[in-house]
Amino acid sequence: MKHPLLLLLILLFNVPTTAQAKKKYTITRASIAPKIDGILSDNIWQNAQIASDFIQFKPTLGKPDPENKRTEVKMAYDNTGIYISAYLYDVPEDMMRQFNQRDNFGQNDFFGVVFNPNNDAQNNTEFFVFPTGNQADAVERPNIGEDFGWNAVWESAVSVMPNGWIVEIKIPYRCLRFTKQENPTWGIQFHRHFKKTSEQSTWNPIDITTGSSIGLYNGELVGIQNIDPPTRLSFYPYASSLVSQFDGETDTDFAVGLDVKYGITENITLDATLIPDFSQAGFDNVQLNLGPFEQQFSEQRQFFTEGVDLFNKGDLFYSRRIGRNPSVYPDIDENEDIAEYPEKIQLLNAVKVSGRTKKGLGIGFFNAITKKTSVTINTSETKINPQSNLEETIQSKRKQVIEPLANYNIMVLDQQFNKNSSATIINTNVTRNGDFRDANVTALLLDLINKSNTYGVVGEAKMSLLNDVDGNKKGYSSYLGFGKTSGEYRFNVSHNYADKDFDINDLGILNRNNYSNFSANASYRIFEPTETLNNLYIGVSGNYNNLSAPLTYTGANVGAEFNATTKTLHSFGMNFNWNIGKQYDFFEPRNGFDSFFLTENYAQSNFWISSNYNTFFSIDASAGYAKQFNADRYGFNNYWFSVGPRFKFNDKFLLVLDFEFDDYTNDRGYVTKADGNIIFGQRDRVDIETTISGNYNFNSFNAITLSFRNYLGTVTYENQLYNLQDTGRLQENPAYTKESIGYDPDINFNTWNLDLSYSWQFAPGSRLTALYRNSIFNLSEASQDDYFESLGKLFDENKRNTVSLKLVYFIDYNAIKTLLKKKSKTI
Repeated sequence: MKHPLLLLLILLFNVPTTAQAKKKYTITRASIAPKIDGILSDNIWQNAQIASDFIQFKPTLGKPDPENKRTEVKMAYDNTGIYISAYLYDVPEDMMRQFNQRDNFGQNDFFGVVFNPNNDAQNNTEFFVFPTGNQADAVERPNIGEDFGWNAVWESAVSVMPNGWIVEIKIPYRCLRFTKQENPTWGIQFHRHFKKTSEQSTWNPIDITTGSSIGLYNGELVGIQNIDPPTRLSFYPYASSLVSQFDGETDTDFAVGLDVKYGITENITLDATLIPDFSQAGFDNVQLNLGPFEQQFSEQRQFFTEGVDLFNKGDLFYSRRIGRNPSVYPDIDENEDIAEYPEKIQLLNAVKVSGRTKKGLGIGFFNAITKKTSVTINTSETKINPQSNLEETIQSKRKQVIEPLANYNIMVLDQQFNKNSSATIINTNVTRNGDFRDANVTALLLDLINKSNTYGVVGEAKMSLLNDVDGNKKGYSSYLGFGKTSGEYRFNVSHNYADKDFDINDLGILNRNNYSNFSANASYRIFEPTETLNNLYIGVSGNYNNLSAPLTYTGANVGAEFNATTKTLHSFGMNFNWNIGKQYDFFEPRNGFDSFFLTENYAQSNFWISSNYNTFFSIDASAGYAKQFNADRYGFNNYWFSVGPRFKFNDKFLLVLDFEFDDYTNDRGYVTKADGNIIFGQRDRVDIETTISGNYNFNSFNAITLSFRNYLGTVTYENQLYNLQDTGRLQENPAYTKESIGYDPDINFNTWNLDLSYSWQFAPGSRLTALYRNSIFNLSEASQDDYFESLGKLFDENKRNTVSLKLVYFIDYNAIKTLLKKKSKTI
C-alpha cells in the first residue's frame, strides 16, 4: 500500500454509527392557550402526553432518576408559540434556590428545554428556568459550546410545591428559526439538574463517553401542523442620560436610539444598532503590561456579544477593535500640545445578518462604521515684532486626523454536514478613508469528525493582505490537528504555522507571528464515580517551537494537569510546566526578529481548591511557585497565591471577595533602546488585586449589584542596566543606569473602579438600569511605596463620578399586529 496514512484516515472516518433509538414526543394543539402562571389547571395539561423516565448522565452514566425525584413534562402548541409544563418532583430539603440575574445559574436546580427545529444535531436553542423564576437562554453549537450572550424574550412562571416545583413556559415562534414544513420533525431534549448533588439527567439519554455533540442525543418532536414561521420583527428603543464629574468639571449627555431585529427570511435575521449607546458597559480589568504584546479584554457591549458565533469562526474577529483607540498619535513639536486626545472612536452604526438554512448552510454578514476623528493641536511660537523689536507669543491651531472614517466588514459561509462536521470560508475586511492602512483576511476552515464520533481532524488555512503607504504585505498561516475525541483515553497532535508577514490585527488579535510549532497532548478521565470522586481528569502535553523564517528552534516545554471533584463536591487540582533547556525569545527585544533573549530551564507549578458552593461559606484558593535557572547564574523566583471567600447569606444575597498576590524577584526584561543598543534591566515586581462582587435580588425582576476592583502593580529596577548581546545573554554596561537613560523606569500603577447598579425588568425584554460609577487612576515612579501608601496617593488623584440611567423597551411586531386586529373587531 503506497499511502497507509490515507487508508487509515478512510477507515477512521467511515466507522459505522452506533445510533440509539430516540424517544419521540407527540405534541398537542391547544384550542385555548394555557395561562403561564405555574399552576397546571389548564385543560390542555390534563390529557397531553407525558415525557418522563429521565436518565442521569453525570456523575453516574445511565442511572434512572428515583421515583421521588422524577420529572414529568408536557407540551402543547398554538399559532403563537410552544408551551411546556414540567412537574419536577423533589425532596423539599434537597432543593437549591438562589435568586440571580439572567443567565446566571448560581446555586440553583434547573429545568431546561432544548429545541432544534432543523433536527441537524448542531444548532440547538436552549431555555432554562430556575426555582426562583429566573431565566437563562443560549444557542449551542459543537464548535462554540453554549453561548449565553444570545438573549430571547419568552415567558415562564414557577410554583414551589411540598413535593417539588412546577415550571410553565411559553416559547414564542420568534425565538426559534425554522422553515415552513408539513409534518416536521424537530429535535427536542429536556434537562434536569440537582445542584445539591451535582446530578444531571435528560429525557433522551446522553452518552458523554463519545465526546460528541450533545445535539446528537436529542429526542424527536412530532405533531406540529399548519404553523407558519412568524414575521420576526422586534424593536428595542432606548433612552439614556449620563452625568459625569471629573476635575471640577461636569459633563452631561442624553441619547436615544434603537436596536432592531428582523427576520429577513425564515432562518436569516438582521440585527442593527442605530445610534449605539454603550454608556453602561463595564470596566476593563486593566493591568500593568511590561510585555511586548497588547493586553486583551473581554467584550462588554451586548451587540458584539450576542449572536456572533459565526463571526468568531477562525478566531479572526476581536470586536474590541471597533471603537478602539485612535490609529495614530500626532507627531508634535516641543512648542505644541494637543487640546484633547479621545480614548475611543465613536461607533456610528453596526449591522449583522446571520442564520442557517434547512440544509445546514450558515450565512453571516457583519458591518460597522466608525466616525472620522480629528484633534486640535495648539501651537505657540515666539517671534520678534519688527516694529517694536519685542518678543511676542503667537498662538495658532491646526487639526490632524487621527482616525479616518472606517468600515469593518465580515462575511461567512459555514456548511454543516454529517451532524457533526463543518466547512467554512470567512473573510474580514477593514477599509479606511485616506492614507491609512486597509486590511483583508481570508480563511478556509474544516472541522471533520467520523461517523462514530471517535476521531476528528481540524484544518485551517489563512491569508492576510495589508495595504498601506509602504505597499502591500501578504502573509499566510495554517493549522492541522488530529485526535481521538471519545473514551477515557484521548489524544491530539497538531502543527501551527504563521509566516512573519501574517497579520490579522486590524479586526482580529494576534500577539505573535513567524512560528512553526508542534504540539501533542494526551488525557485520561473517568465517567463513573469512584468511592471518593465524582470525576477525575489527568492530562499531559508537550510543545516543540520554531521560527518559521528562518526555521530556527526557539524552545520546548512539557506539562501535566490534574483535577478532580469529590463526592462532597469539593474540587481541587494542580498543574506543572517545564521549559526544557534553552529558550530563545525573539519578541522581548522588540526589534523584529534580529535579536533574541536567552533564558533557560523555567519550571512552575500551581495548586488550587474550590469548596462546595452550596453552603453558607465556601472558598476558592490557589498557590504557585516558579523558578528559572540560567547558566550565567541568573535566575528569578516567582510565587503567587489567591484567596476568594464566598458568603451565601440567603437565597437573595451573595457576596464574593477575592485577593490575589503575585511576586517576581530578579526578573529581567526590556527597558529601552539607546545608541543602537537594546537595554534590559533586572527588576522586582509585585501585583496586588482586590475585588468585591455582590448582588441582592429582591426577586427575579429586581436586583442591586456591586462590582469593585483595585489593582496595584509596582516595578523596581536595580540601578545597573544591561546590554543585550548577540548571544542572547545580558552584559552589564556602566554607561547605562536608571539615571543615565533620561527617565526613571520604576512604576507604581494603581487603579480603582466601582460600579453600583439597580436593575428592574418591568416587562418581558424591557429593563430600567440605574448606575453609579466611581473610578480613580494613578501612575508614578513611587515603586517603593507599600500598599497603603500607594492607596493614599491614589485617593489624592482626581476622581471621576458618573451617574447614568438607561431605559430599554421591547416591542414585538406580532403583538402589535394582534392587538390592532382585536381593536378592529370591537369597532
